[in-house]
Amino acid sequence: MNLDLITIVVDEYDPAIDFFVHALGFELTDDSPSLTNDGRPKRWVVVCPPGAATGVLLVRADGERQAAVVGEQVAGRVGFFLRVEDFESAHARMTAAGVRFVTEPRTEPYGRVAVFLDIAGNRWDLLG
Repeated sequence: MNLDLITIVVDEYDPAIDFFVHALGFELTDDSPSLTNDGRPKRWVVVCPPGAATGVLLVRADGERQAAVVGEQVAGRVGFFLRVEDFESAHARMTAAGVRFVTEPRTEPYGRVAVFLDIAGNRWDLLG
């Protein structure tokens, strides 16, 4: 058993793809046409950290209810955790790419950590 995908609701596909691929260093593993349950066109967009088994399904908000959760999927808490081998290099690369960190890097018993926001405004821990 493994966790295959998690979903992040975004405003638009292409800026989200750009953020995850260029700013975070993920790989675009799928970008296929698809249909909503009621037959309207949408895209199936999956990004993954290199070598990861679990991917992120990027879904464009469809309607007011979904638009209301963009950036608030975990009620303002850190809900996603990105572990890297070289924290300092990843932090510097992400900062240079325009990723917004909302905390300064600090050392905890489990390693280095800094909180950043994804393109939708969700909070992530960068861990090293």
